Amino acid sequence: MTTNITYKLKGLGILLAGVLMTTSCNDWLGEETPGSTKLEDFFTEGETCVQTINGCYAPLAWEFNASYFSEWFIGDIASDDALKGGQNVAEGGDAYDIDNFKVNANNTILLDYYRAKYAGIIRCNLALDKVEDFEPDASLDQRRKDCLVGEAYFLRAMYYFQLVRVFGGVPLVHEVLDSSDRWLQPRASVDDVYESIFSDLMEAEKRLYNKSEYAPEDMGRATRGAAQALLCKAYLYHKDYDLAYKWGKKFVDEQYGTRQYTLCQVYSDNFTLAGENGPESVFEIQYMEEPTSDYGQGFGFTRGTFTTILTRPRMSYLGNKAGWGWNHPTQNLYDEFEPGDPRLEAAIGVPDEAGLEEQAVTYLGSPYYNNKTAYSEGGTWPQIGHHSRGELNYRLIRAADVLLLYAEAALESGKDLNAAKWALEEVRSRARNNSPEMNALPTFPGYLGLSDTPEGLRNALRHERRVELAMEGHRWFDLVRWGIAAEIMDRDKGSYGRSECEEARAEMANFVPGKHELFPIPSEEIALNPMEQNPGY
Repeated sequence: MTTNITYKLKGLGILLAGVLMTTSCNDWLGEETPGSTKLEDFFTEGETCVQTINGCYAPLAWEFNASYFSEWFIGDIASDDALKGGQNVAEGGDAYDIDNFKVNANNTILLDYYRAKYAGIIRCNLALDKVEDFEPDASLDQRRKDCLVGEAYFLRAMYYFQLVRVFGGVPLVHEVLDSSDRWLQPRASVDDVYESIFSDLMEAEKRLYNKSEYAPEDMGRATRGAAQALLCKAYLYHKDYDLAYKWGKKFVDEQYGTRQYTLCQVYSDNFTLAGENGPESVFEIQYMEEPTSDYGQGFGFTRGTFTTILTRPRMSYLGNKAGWGWNHPTQNLYDEFEPGDPRLEAAIGVPDEAGLEEQAVTYLGSPYYNNKTAYSEGGTWPQIGHHSRGELNYRLIRAADVLLLYAEAALESGKDLNAAKWALEEVRSRARNNSPEMNALPTFPGYLGLSDTPEGLRNALRHERRVELAMEGHRWFDLVRWGIAAEIMDRDKGSYGRSECEEARAEMANFVPGKHELFPIPSEEIALNPMEQNPGY
């Protein structure tokens, strides 16, 4: 189900850019251009406010400009969950570098990712500047206006959260930059960026609707539950465990169960077209069928997703339903799943015999594909509207993710070990009921028992996050925030580096602690806005 936030504002970015350009030109030329539009003339009715907020969502869905830059290029491919994939190691050099810790500051994936997030932030700043001051009218009452402002606060926080996890401290911009003398902005500290995220999310949480208050056509908008979930997550990343516990508990007490969100009875239902914006969906990126070709056009020239074609297996016998074979799950991830865990089949696709006979399917020893984004349902491969434009939404936050974040916060804060065990069991019991073969307690190397030690519970939670959220773009960021990226990823000493086949290990560079936890600020951005580069780049 695709909501109106994906298509109501076709061309709004061009319109707003023109408005801002006109405003800036007024500063430079000293007189207005005949026929020009002022911002105050644009914001004259409530529907304009709705459209402006819709435009704030759009950069979340952008995946292509000079490169493909979906977040899973970092969240999956940089981690032990996935290899780059594609036809061979020569294809997609920037993704290859991310996969093998060979990144430099000229990486186009990182540049496009950085710029897309700031495009979203700029839109949010404009919305907050204008919608907050809008006088309610017949088409927009005060309550709805407050909710729209909450959506802009939530989205700005989301964009900054995505940036800080990848680059560390970045420039903080909270205002409309309407003249050239304000374009140079200093790089903020990581702590300052997180304080901005926390502040925006708390403002959002006060204003947003609960999920049940939205009309069906508005499903996919930010909700109060999404703000609470992201507060829990952001505080965990910042290692403020008490506050992470507070917001995780608030989500569980106010949102979970029979209230706003619950786990889907069948795990795999989360990743189907019919399951979009379903009971477990806290926040997902909205896409729609795109039957027309806009190949080569970037930053918002499609409302479909490239992820489907990028991650479908590269098997020619599928004809025009085949994909490009990117984001290959690793054998290391495959082996992490317990016997009988139904989440394995839902996450990792294994080509049948016909597919395995084709050498193009295998990439550095991995024949697998990401079943969650390849849009295969019930053993079939539905035709997508255009060969490179899918309509399957991308799940950013699920209720299961929030439960595991809450469990982690309860453990690490020391607040409530029983709550940590409850939340872990809530997630595991769904998987176990889908497959009676699973044991009641986890069975994997290093597990020490839920009731034995905090270390055992910590290991169980980390295992559960990996298998529950496999191939959903979380793993790399989890490894970094836990401080174990080097322990896992190092080519010679890491558990993943040592476990990979020699063919894959031959491509890896060694992980450098203190450097590779972050990616470099793009060199083009430093040229435009001089700032200090991350260590080691």
